[in-house]
Amino acid sequence: MATAGKTRAMFEGLVKDGSLKWLLGKKSYFAEEFEEMENSPSAGKNFVRELSPVANLVVRRCAKILKTSSSDLQEGFNLEASDSLKNPSRYARNLLEYCCFKALSLKAQISGHLLDKTFRRLTYDMMLAWEVPAATSQPLTNVDEEVSVGLEAFCRIAPAVPIIANVIICENLFEVLSSSTGGRLQFPIYDKYLGGIEKAIKKMKSNSDSSLLSAIRPTRGEKILEIDGTVTTQPVLEHVGISTWPGRLILTDHALYFEELRVVSYDKPKRYDLADDLNQVVKPELTGPWGTRLFDKAVFYSSTSLSEPAVLEFPELKGHARRDYWLAIIREILCVHKYISKFGIKGVARDEALWKAVLGILRLQAIQDISSLGPVPNDSLLMFNLCDQLPGGDLILETLVNMSNSSESNHGHDSKPESGMYSISVLDTVSNLGFVFGTSSNSSVESRIAVGEITVGETTLLERVVKESKNNYKKVVSAQATVDGVKVDGIDTNLAVMKELLYPLDELRKCLQSLLNWDDPLKSSGFCLFFGYIIWRGWVGYAAALVLVFISAFMIISRCFNQGRSVAEVKVIAPPPMNTMEQLLAVQNAVSQAEQFIQDGNIFLLKFRGLLLSIFPQATEKMAFGLLSAGLVLAFLPTKYIVLLVFLNTFTMFSPPRKASTERWERRFREWWFSIPAAPVKLERDKEDKKKK
Repeated sequence: MATAGKTRAMFEGLVKDGSLKWLLGKKSYFAEEFEEMENSPSAGKNFVRELSPVANLVVRRCAKILKTSSSDLQEGFNLEASDSLKNPSRYARNLLEYCCFKALSLKAQISGHLLDKTFRRLTYDMMLAWEVPAATSQPLTNVDEEVSVGLEAFCRIAPAVPIIANVIICENLFEVLSSSTGGRLQFPIYDKYLGGIEKAIKKMKSNSDSSLLSAIRPTRGEKILEIDGTVTTQPVLEHVGISTWPGRLILTDHALYFEELRVVSYDKPKRYDLADDLNQVVKPELTGPWGTRLFDKAVFYSSTSLSEPAVLEFPELKGHARRDYWLAIIREILCVHKYISKFGIKGVARDEALWKAVLGILRLQAIQDISSLGPVPNDSLLMFNLCDQLPGGDLILETLVNMSNSSESNHGHDSKPESGMYSISVLDTVSNLGFVFGTSSNSSVESRIAVGEITVGETTLLERVVKESKNNYKKVVSAQATVDGVKVDGIDTNLAVMKELLYPLDELRKCLQSLLNWDDPLKSSGFCLFFGYIIWRGWVGYAAALVLVFISAFMIISRCFNQGRSVAEVKVIAPPPMNTMEQLLAVQNAVSQAEQFIQDGNIFLLKFRGLLLSIFPQATEKMAFGLLSAGLVLAFLPTKYIVLLVFLNTFTMFSPPRKASTERWERRFREWWFSIPAAPVKLERDKEDKKKK
């Protein structure tokens, strides 16, 4: 009784000084729990002095689920946790996580737990308590007078129940859910999201159990994830070659099916395999009448098993959100099977990987139902899609494989999974939702992977890899923003920018050209002697290394002196604006110049072919003699002397003593080259082109 009196006095003091005012009033159930706690005979056992009032309430609820007391949970944590987890600065939060993980793993075993309002509220209040776990924690901040949770709390608690989130996508999921509430997640949106997941699960069960779809399910027991085209006002159109058919599109965890719509029924479904290694290509596509490319509302699919690719169109009045959604979920199934094939995943680990992809699609369907959140970034909410795009995404997938292998090898020898130090696993979650596993999982319940992705008080290797990858992605996004910011329109403007950027190289070219032309004989002589000596002594490699060291030193010095300063802008004098006709003429001129360049290249190749085939014998004899002489020089003369001779010959060609002979030699070479005929070319039209004409 004395302990109960102390607890009651403590709570009364908290209410009087205002520490609990943010809980009372709107959150009446907190007030009821406080009253129940202070009037309970076991109040002392249900109060942990290291925890904040909110954390105490959450731990008390966890204790009720586990049919024990808060003090017993604390004793269990003190026995099982390492010394680092019991550090005073982290003790309260680690104890809270321990209680939450143990309670969630048991609560999630109850069928239909997502429908339970108390379970939804419990997971949300766990996030609230995680932000203020210790008795010395500051009160929670409000958003629009509503209690809300932040990113860190969501990413710590939500992945503990894999159906709600996972480590890889939890940040992106939080950004979507909190986009309309200033970056803080409020309970009404969170509750609506969990309700959407429950609806998606029911729809998936209903579709997979439907007798109408039995024709598409082979013996491996595919699960139907999405159906579209059943409403006549929103058909799915399949384009193969020049034929187009409306019909119904079905996505399973192994393949894509299209059933052509007949008068009163559907035709036999076509199967587009996503599981086998068939070099599949899935990408957005443009469609339109009579082969025109006008509407960006289709998905392109091709594989080695198809004679010609298929295009699946999703007509809608505006935008292409419907197509983007289907493109994302098709790619997710394709990516997970590529992941399985790449790492040779089999058995239980294969089922786990497939279910991670399936749960991601269920979460995306729940987000689609929350229409007020605006456009949905589909790819960023599907983990295998996201890993395919993130820098270092392959390292995330490798970490997942290593975790699965480690869990399987340690199963039966490690008691941690049952101790509450780990979150619940994906396969346990799926089993508790009432789904059966695929044919690869013929093992018993005890043989499943029993370790989740979150560990009490620690950052797992997966979390570290994901964090590093996302930090790198932010750098890529930031760099891309600068790229988009410096893009300019117009050929003339882009040429002006390029000319300014190449100004240092152009000045270097002019300097070398001046030395080559012997405009200043003294400088040219010094240049030839200096570099000739370097070549003679065999110091070319050292000279190149010195240039690289100089550039590196320049970059380091620039970094030291320019740190914290704004980057100097490249100033470009914009050319006068061009009207439409001038721009068209500029484009035409550029195309003509490109065509002339290609023609000159073709002529060179045809003349070279003529020399090889001895179409002009005299020219061929001269070229053969020249090649023979060059070959003998390369064979018997050391490389150092060859390089020296080439350098001296090149840089003394226009010196005063050799200038006249060089010009005479160039003239003779041009005359010889122009006298060589080109090999003949015959253009033939394709037979199909002739038929069309």
